[in-house]
Amino acid sequence: MKSVLERIHKPNDIKKVNKKEYGKLAKEIRGFLVRSISKTGGHLASNLGAVELTMALHLAMDFPEDKLIFDVGHQAYTHKILTGRKEEFATLRTYEGLSGFPKRKESDCDAFDTGHSSTSISAAAGYAAARDLAGEHYKVAAVIGDGALSGGMAYEALNNIGGSRSNMLIVLNDNQMSISENVGGMAAYLGKVRTNVKYMEFKDDLEQTLRKTKAGTRLVYGLKRSKDSIKHFFVPSMFFEDMGITYVGPIDGHNIELMVRAFKTAFSAGKPVLVHVITEKGKGYEYAKENPSAFHGVDPFDIKTGKGLIKKTGKSYTQVFSEAICELAEEDNKLTAITAAMPQGTGLDAFAKKFPNRFFDVGIAEEHAVTFAAGMAAGGLSPVVAVYSTFLQRAYDQIVHDVCVSGLPVVFAVDRAGIVGNDGETHQGILDISYLSHIPGLTVMAPKDATELKEMLSFAVKLKKPVALRYPRGTAWEIEEPKQTPIVYGKAEVLYKETEIALLAVGSMVETALRVRELLREGAYRASVVNMRFVSPMDTDMLDDVAECHRVVVTLEENIRDGGFGEKVAAYYAKKGMKVQLKNIALPNQYIEHGDIEVLKEKYGLSAEKVAEEVRAFYRGN
Repeated sequence: MKSVLERIHKPNDIKKVNKKEYGKLAKEIRGFLVRSISKTGGHLASNLGAVELTMALHLAMDFPEDKLIFDVGHQAYTHKILTGRKEEFATLRTYEGLSGFPKRKESDCDAFDTGHSSTSISAAAGYAAARDLAGEHYKVAAVIGDGALSGGMAYEALNNIGGSRSNMLIVLNDNQMSISENVGGMAAYLGKVRTNVKYMEFKDDLEQTLRKTKAGTRLVYGLKRSKDSIKHFFVPSMFFEDMGITYVGPIDGHNIELMVRAFKTAFSAGKPVLVHVITEKGKGYEYAKENPSAFHGVDPFDIKTGKGLIKKTGKSYTQVFSEAICELAEEDNKLTAITAAMPQGTGLDAFAKKFPNRFFDVGIAEEHAVTFAAGMAAGGLSPVVAVYSTFLQRAYDQIVHDVCVSGLPVVFAVDRAGIVGNDGETHQGILDISYLSHIPGLTVMAPKDATELKEMLSFAVKLKKPVALRYPRGTAWEIEEPKQTPIVYGKAEVLYKETEIALLAVGSMVETALRVRELLREGAYRASVVNMRFVSPMDTDMLDDVAECHRVVVTLEENIRDGGFGEKVAAYYAKKGMKVQLKNIALPNQYIEHGDIEVLKEKYGLSAEKVAEEVRAFYRGN
């Protein structure tokens, strides 16, 4: 006899499943997810917690006609399974394989491309407006986690739709945890709602008692119409109701039939409805349940032990940063550290343990994090904001307006700069040189290795200016020769000096440039290697020198070409009227798909072999 999951081949097949088999299907999906992700890696805990929730949405909706939007999107694996993509899970997050996030180009059942937090309600509201204006009638639902409600964009959307007559469903998937422990007022508020058993018991007991008589039934109807009187009595500040959004819950996020009833009722309400469901992150796999943070995003692992199968070799750049900032904080009691809900991911968890009074997790609120840091700096502190490159994009105006215009000494520790791999387009840190290096007054630095990262962080904190320090994901490289020279503001570091080719490398590309130098030597080409250190301000004296002493100049950066370091160099030479044979090695001006980092570097010409090939061809042509 086929398993229930084996009967799911295409969208809406779940509706053919007998209600008595829902529990079995949920268990089979969890088993499939654990087995599959143990081989490929991926987001596990969040997906295990959202199995029944996703099943209920599929039972209450029709695909692809209806529109389901997942906030962030890393919890959409069950949705992919139920829309006919189960057989593709062997390729999850690999190059040209199944994406770990919803992708419109992958399936017409994916209504919206997501990857960053707190966006789903806005997108769903837009879909609902488009539907209403077109006179169509499809259902629109947004799934947002309790952690994502710490992001300001979610409140902007709630404010916009409050009191609207446009029907849409918002599912608050409350597992009491984002990637890290939730913080802030909304987390405290939801905690009160979750734990207010008295309110739920009172409401249910009262309703059951009253329904025993005809008069009581009429009273129940009247109480439902004036539900605020009961809710406000037991649950302080009914936040969503006060905004004009009908609130239902909290309900069990693992009770499929209960959720289906709630969702269908919400879809017929003729206005925005928020259904608050309580789920358990990591449900069904003990290791993920016990430690959901560790099983948020995982590499391949052994199912029996829960231990990773990929042996870590050496410290990551994040770990190096973590150790360095703790060392600096021992010496400087004005140094503070700020994260936007990513203490583990950015390495600030160690800082938080050692210096709890100087550590600040502001939730998923990058804009607030930057202006919060600006206020600290204005108050005489030395704040360091640790954030992924792709998430720092969200706070661009705050960097300009609140930090750089006033020249406040805020240090941005920009982690995951460059290609990050398997999470794909929304997570690749390939834009930061372009969007940071042209901001007046912002110093942009990039270390070549682990030691230089430590030195640059110390230099940046003591500089007392706005500084962005970008460094890549992965194992931290350590140069052996030549020995590092002291950091001087705005000055590059010459590692090798020749006379034919000058390789000007930024950050992670220094390691590549040294390998390129060796490959060129095999063909009797002589190449200088310069560690630029500073993207802004550039070492223009160095640029003048290499232009005079070399036949060709090559820039190397792990950033898109447009607006990047190479274009800054080209603009400098053009402004001075210098005719330089210049080659820019960078990423194309496009979004980079998911896949292994080395595979992507090879495809886009950033591997040492590809770069050496490009340089040889350019040299011969000039």
